[in-house]
Amino acid sequence: MKKDPLFQSLAMGDLRLKNRIVMAPLTRSRADNSGKCATELMAEYYRQRASAGLIISEGSQVSKQAVGYQHTPGCYSKEQTEAWKQVTQAVHEEGGLIFIQLWHVGRMSHPDHLDGALPVAPSAINPNIDVNTPSGRKPSVTPRELSVGEIKDIVIDFAQAAANALEAGFDGVEIHSSNGYLFHQFFASCSNTRTDAYGGSMENRTRFLFEVLDEMKKRIPENRIGLRLNPSAHDYHGMHIAEDTLPTFDYLVKKLNAYDLAYLHLSEPFTDVSDVPYAETQICRRFCPLYQGNLMINKGFGFDSGNAIIDSGEADMVAYGAPFIGNPDLVRRFQEGLPLAEADRSTYYTTGPKGYTDYPVFK
Repeated sequence: MKKDPLFQSLAMGDLRLKNRIVMAPLTRSRADNSGKCATELMAEYYRQRASAGLIISEGSQVSKQAVGYQHTPGCYSKEQTEAWKQVTQAVHEEGGLIFIQLWHVGRMSHPDHLDGALPVAPSAINPNIDVNTPSGRKPSVTPRELSVGEIKDIVIDFAQAAANALEAGFDGVEIHSSNGYLFHQFFASCSNTRTDAYGGSMENRTRFLFEVLDEMKKRIPENRIGLRLNPSAHDYHGMHIAEDTLPTFDYLVKKLNAYDLAYLHLSEPFTDVSDVPYAETQICRRFCPLYQGNLMINKGFGFDSGNAIIDSGEADMVAYGAPFIGNPDLVRRFQEGLPLAEADRSTYYTTGPKGYTDYPVFK
């Protein structure tokens, strides 16, 4: 391979990535069955993209309570664990590596997903946004505040889902602790007004995440765990940046150095935050000096900018989202300087092969 930084191999725990081009987690809504199980079609989709140094699967809920989108797969039942085996086998047959992203959407869910039950969250605060439901987008509802006992149950849900994932053949897991979902809701003072051990101080608001890490590493090797954060999410999924936002993430990232993680996955701002008080516009630049392990960066990178960020030493891997949808052979296209195809956004969250497995490789 070319010696561009993106094409250099990388040690990640006891794994070795053949390149530093990562397929980012992308919700695609193809688990259209009653068991919310991975399908043969999904196996083919991931097989087509196995030239990535690492694939991170779409977000997969850790319990029935964790769901927030139509046709997203789970990783909590025996049926789901068995179904994922066809996906991991397909990727491994092509010489790829794949982690599963585990999530709980918290207050981003809706009673329509939960047999009429309220979504749960650290505090009973409505994000006041539109959320996805089986019958389209609807106004969010005020969630129910989790009890301490229920928080402990969710800790176990994540750890068990991680164990299920490795049983299914995944090379590791990524904890989806960003983008306004449950972990992020605990981190943020705009969504967490608790006065117990899970609210108030930075230590308390991040406690849930570290309890999950501590329980998860009892079930799977620590170096098979990755983690995703979005420190400058603002006006996105009900999240708002406040004076304590960045100090909280500084504390969190520094504390992660006590863990032998596979990587830390950071997102650059999803929206323009240049005029937002207390926001950070250069996420990688801020957090790279704070984190001692492998750092992955995401959001809006191309081939040249991906090479540049690795060459600068500010990141070790670059995750690509939309480019992998329309270009199953993205690695080859980057390597050979071939043009990229545009993905059809209208098929991102539909069902069936159209806009999913029917994108051609370059000829």
